[in-house]
Amino acid sequence: MIMKKVLLINTNTEKVPYPVPPLGLCLVARSIEKSFDVTLFDAATQTEQELREMLGAVDPDYIGISIRNIDNTVMGRQVFFIPDIIKKFIVVAQSHEKATVILGGSGFSIFPEEILMATGIRYGIIGEGESTLQQLIDALETGGEPDGIPGVIYKKNHHYAVTPPAFSLAMKDVPLSRLYDLVQLDAYRERGSYPVQTKRGCVFSCIYCSYPNLEGRTYRLRNPEEIADEIEDAAERLGDILFEFVDSTFNSPAGHAEAICEEIIKKGISVRLRTMGINPKDANSSLLSLMKRAGFRQIDCTPDTASPKMLKSLKKNFSLQQLRSCADLIRRHDMPTMWFFMFGGPGETKETVRETFSFIDHYVSEKDMVFTGEGVRIYPLTEMYDLALKQGFIKAYDNLLEPVYYVSRDIGREELSSLLRREIAKRPNVVHALESAPKPEMLAEAMAIRKSQRLEEPMFRTLLRLKSKYS
Repeated sequence: MIMKKVLLINTNTEKVPYPVPPLGLCLVARSIEKSFDVTLFDAATQTEQELREMLGAVDPDYIGISIRNIDNTVMGRQVFFIPDIIKKFIVVAQSHEKATVILGGSGFSIFPEEILMATGIRYGIIGEGESTLQQLIDALETGGEPDGIPGVIYKKNHHYAVTPPAFSLAMKDVPLSRLYDLVQLDAYRERGSYPVQTKRGCVFSCIYCSYPNLEGRTYRLRNPEEIADEIEDAAERLGDILFEFVDSTFNSPAGHAEAICEEIIKKGISVRLRTMGINPKDANSSLLSLMKRAGFRQIDCTPDTASPKMLKSLKKNFSLQQLRSCADLIRRHDMPTMWFFMFGGPGETKETVRETFSFIDHYVSEKDMVFTGEGVRIYPLTEMYDLALKQGFIKAYDNLLEPVYYVSRDIGREELSSLLRREIAKRPNVVHALESAPKPEMLAEAMAIRKSQRLEEPMFRTLLRLKSKYS
């Protein structure tokens, strides 16, 4: 029996703050490779002409297109990615008339109906695609409709039929990505990393976040020993490469991150690690000690605010005292950290903005970078959406695919922008989202310094030392 051919396309070319390998698409490829002849195209390392040539050479029966990012989420310098994705990838895929095109990815999953309408594509997958893509293709192969398949949206007559994702795939059933066989990892080695996922799901209730809608509201955990084995295997094949845990919150639930570190230490794996999203509530000295021993060189901490009022407004799961204790631990363990704060949420005032900057002054090391965002991107199916609708920021019929931002009327856009500019100017280690992309010459010098001096510090610390020179 001749296997059907599937071409999977990664459309993400964004390199700010660093390039990200297509982990999700690789996991989908691994999940269906026993049933289909699978080829992967990575737009971060391959050209549009190469895509056209690949379409001719592969002659796929199905084309899966992953949309990771909708926009850059920077108010004041908005970059809307969808028009380019349509032009460079979707239109090109549609020109191969033999193939059925299927859309998916985290960005698509937030705006599935809007993107299907904008592209004319009939089928899409909402949420994780490992088992869903297989089920969808099987249904199409038998001439049936994909009614009832969890996570499928498709145009039926003159409307869109949707079956919500079930989030029932156990992590033990998710294959290893083995990215090194699917993408050109050398293109990600210098500034990027090898992504590792330790869980899916989010139990928190931040009012602006779409993450629980993408992965579910309960945790599905991977086995710590399996995670350590994956890292060991990739390190043996690739040599010195930075590994990144890509969970939204690495250290929640309590105990899982510790178990992962213990497995890495027990195996004696010598690697460089970093992670996103250390949650202040579950941070403790034992965790930080284990992370240092396991090989962590950098973490991200994303409290969003350090104002007691705004912590409640955004429905964060920790208190100001827990945030302060977390910051004390980070400094005590000398863990290089990127901090992220977001200004303009419901109830933000000049006083709450200054409370956050006061925290930065007293608790954040001057060697660490503080990234500040202005305005809150409004996403469907979030509490922020409901609030913005109630307060008249948006209308029920508004298409939010093109970015719309919330800024508290208690401060207003003009005053918020002015205040942030003044406060940021006082602090060399604080960066506005508008400055998130370093100048090419600055980045080139930083990379040359790191190479000549064999620096192992995080890139942001090297860039901070050059910041005044290029300001």
